[in-house]
Amino acid sequence: MIRAGDPDHFNIWSHSQHMRALYRARARDEAEEMTCAAQAADLVAGMAGNGASLLDVGCGSGWFFHSLRRRGLALDYWGIDRTAPFIAIGREELPRYGLPPERLLLGEIESATGAADLVLCMNVLSNIDNWHRALDRIAAIARRGIILRESFGDDAAYALVTDRFLDPGVELKVHVNRYARTEIAAFLAERGFISRFVTDIRTGGAAEPVIGYDHHWEFLVARRETPATGNTAS
Repeated sequence: MIRAGDPDHFNIWSHSQHMRALYRARARDEAEEMTCAAQAADLVAGMAGNGASLLDVGCGSGWFFHSLRRRGLALDYWGIDRTAPFIAIGREELPRYGLPPERLLLGEIESATGAADLVLCMNVLSNIDNWHRALDRIAAIARRGIILRESFGDDAAYALVTDRFLDPGVELKVHVNRYARTEIAAFLAERGFISRFVTDIRTGGAAEPVIGYDHHWEFLVARRETPATGNTAS
């Protein structure tokens, strides 16, 4: 018998008690700030001043809000993530720090509408099956700029591997992809952005094993040069 099933069943992030505990600690500002979050906050500060809006794609529990708050960056923060437990954690924990729960949205970026001055996406696109639709939506939403932290290289490589770090008894696969810098930059150029790549401070350009597979982290910083033409209706 074939059943439609629960689409979240194959979401690896819904099957890790360790990650839930970590994302709650981050939402409570009890965990050490990630180096990539600190670097991203500095990049954000160089692109937008107080009052600008920022959409954090794949926000988890919204913990990046603390990196902005600590630096006195009074941005209009929004987060979106497809993992319901993470969003629930953020909605529970972050209001005490000044973030209204409705600023954390449950859903996929491919279906998001509206506009934000900046869009941030860290450690997300490298683990999905296809980056084109997601990045197309990101580009349509971003009025001024985009900041990505993903696995980049001179060429692209794609793999579907088993994640051995999930809850006991759960065996699911995840994409571990590396994207060609030139292809990503050309894709964004077609949508009005000029891109540059920034060395990831945490790794210094070296490969970092994550769930046992090498990731090649870099930041991409893209500034919009021509007005958006996509559907950004709210």
